[in-house]
Amino acid sequence: MPVLNYEPLNPSTDITLTRTLLHEAVPLTGAIVSGTYGTYPNGGNIKNYTHGMFQSVYDYPFLSSSANHIFDMTMGYDESSVLSGATSVVQNSKKINMYNEIAQVLLGYTGSNNQVEIFESDLNINDNNNQMKEVFFITLSRLLMKDQIKKGTFSISLGTGSIVQTGIVNGNPFVNASGTNTVATLTDASASADDTGTSVSQGGQYGVLFEADGTAEGTAYGVVFYQAGIVALTASLWPTGAAGAVGDNTNIFYHDSSTGTNYTVDACMASASISGSCDALRRRVQNISFNNTTEINSSIYFCRVPFNKFNYSSNATYVSGSKIRVKNFASDPPVSYITTVGLYSATNELLAVAKLSEPLRKSTTTDMTLRVRLDY
Repeated sequence: MPVLNYEPLNPSTDITLTRTLLHEAVPLTGAIVSGTYGTYPNGGNIKNYTHGMFQSVYDYPFLSSSANHIFDMTMGYDESSVLSGATSVVQNSKKINMYNEIAQVLLGYTGSNNQVEIFESDLNINDNNNQMKEVFFITLSRLLMKDQIKKGTFSISLGTGSIVQTGIVNGNPFVNASGTNTVATLTDASASADDTGTSVSQGGQYGVLFEADGTAEGTAYGVVFYQAGIVALTASLWPTGAAGAVGDNTNIFYHDSSTGTNYTVDACMASASISGSCDALRRRVQNISFNNTTEINSSIYFCRVPFNKFNYSSNATYVSGSKIRVKNFASDPPVSYITTVGLYSATNELLAVAKLSEPLRKSTTTDMTLRVRLDY
């Protein structure tokens, strides 16, 4: 059994902790969510559930072994919303419950009456301004967003005009009253990595989604929660006037091909199922892009190798007939090669092993420091 030599580590001078943030660009095209794996609104990568409270989107048909869950979609409204008392309302309690559940997790409660906070399209969720009582939610999977979304990188492009019931206009199925393509790009460009342009709620940090350039002068239509990976979009992004009849492309948020009925966004959120409203929103998604963040915490150990230590190998083959193999003469200085660093506990229990990329020559004339990094 070889004899091991130990060199103690001084916690104040030989050990340090670091944090590294790694970012990866994540692009999601609208074709993935509406049309690549089937004819809209159906698709092999779209999964609806019997409970009908949300819809899941995958990058491949979800029955495939290579499919990855990319995000969920749902919608809801606050119980004080005019939609909660609308006629012909469908899944009213479930829509209120979805709103309350997400608001409870991200915003918490307010006052002594134990009511959930209401989403707002500004940086002060508690000031009761710019309230978003009718909201679509997109919850990104951890596979994509990792530890959090990088601030200032989120962008989503959505068709905001009326649906063209037959054909498309200039390559786009959404037009305004004058027949012009209408797509709004919402970004959190006003937010930055130093937390400027963000605020904090119970669910973590969030930033406001402004149309086009993300400046304070733009119009806010939602918020993005960076650590939770949840995007909340207000229904006011779409016009709420009366929906046009068949052939009249005005204010149509959703067209039910089975009944031929046209719905505004409010009528859709009230009269259509949650899955039906998600189908309508999904068709309007042009692009979603952001940078994710992976946080790597590291412990770095500076293993000192002084000139007068570790000059003999603990390998049993280092000697032959009680003589060091690498010495030609007895007067020659000892030479060894370092190949491995072991980290031991105070009771000499081996905790971690680090292998060097190549052996390092060690003698009485050399003094070195080996840097060992443990990531977790």
